[in-house]
Amino acid sequence: MPEVNASIRLPGRDEPLVIPAPGWAASYPPPASRRVFAAAHVAASPGPGGEDIDWESTMRFREHLWAHGFGVAEAMDTAQRGMGLSWEQARELIARSAARAPDRDGALACGVGTDQLADGESYPMTRIIDAYAEQMAFVQEAGADVILMASRALAASARGPADYLEVYGSLLEHAERPVILHWLGEAFDPALRGYWGGTGFEAAAGTVLSLLDRYGEKVDGVKLSVLDAGLEVALRRRLPAGVRLYTGDDFGYAELIRGDARGHSDALLGAFAAITAPAAAALAALDRGDLAGYDAAMNPTVPLSRLIFEPPTYYYKVGVAFLAWLNGLQPDFTMLGGLQRRRPARHLIRVFERAAAARALTDPELAAERMSSLLATLAGPERV
Repeated sequence: MPEVNASIRLPGRDEPLVIPAPGWAASYPPPASRRVFAAAHVAASPGPGGEDIDWESTMRFREHLWAHGFGVAEAMDTAQRGMGLSWEQARELIARSAARAPDRDGALACGVGTDQLADGESYPMTRIIDAYAEQMAFVQEAGADVILMASRALAASARGPADYLEVYGSLLEHAERPVILHWLGEAFDPALRGYWGGTGFEAAAGTVLSLLDRYGEKVDGVKLSVLDAGLEVALRRRLPAGVRLYTGDDFGYAELIRGDARGHSDALLGAFAAITAPAAAALAALDRGDLAGYDAAMNPTVPLSRLIFEPPTYYYKVGVAFLAWLNGLQPDFTMLGGLQRRRPARHLIRVFERAAAARALTDPELAAERMSSLLATLAGPERV
């Protein structure tokens, strides 16, 4: 990896933008003081009938995450579950990742959902349980850990908290190892409004805590993605002993992971797929007790992540794929379903600027070259 600066002229800037040499190591061991997963995206390539999965690049990206000490959260919303990736494709993705995962505990956890069921319909709880169970059996047979994802079918069909307790209770009874519960807020998926059977956070938290009271030994942790650090800390302090809080707060992760005298969050973040190298360096500093080093590496990534996850938040996957392309981890800036077109050029230019400031562009010369080629394809100021 070349340790050199590069520069590029961007629209709207009077002076060239200097892209600093990143200065990070090529690899890092898994952190000892925090358990961390990066939710990985799927690389695609243009095909005659649309976009096809680029399996070589997709797997290379997972190797990149493992090399930097992250566990891989596979086949999650970051991989476009419900936004272009079918369950049949997710099965293959899980199988391929399980075959290549390093032999260390917790390196691979996979999303289990109900996307065999069509959106927009109501189902009996038994159908929802069966859909979940089919996916959970596949993931467990592959040897990976289970992440019980939020279900659009359950959100559309449940009549109240009792239905959530029935579905999740049945699944936890049959889980072979402790699972991660995925609480995904409506900013990430509007179809999940009112999840856990409550109209507000406190009511939803009551359902989750009731589930944990009954099945806490079957739960490794709760992955919370509601983009409210205060609510996360409050829930974290109410979790039973031994149940982790995995932050999914792509706005406030730096402070939540750092923690304080009363505790900290572990992490399962799509942002880690965009800020892999600086985040790995920050976590290594945290392991050494070097809080200043942690802050110096992690804090500059927060403005970048906040931009990538700006509303509509569910299009954040575009920023993840964009940075993977800029960093040479895939040959094309292409996503399933043409999702890369859902963020305008002006957004991508700002992402590029903030990525440079965060030292998240690991090969400055390549990033400048690829960004220049992208800018050359854009026609007219309205595209910028």
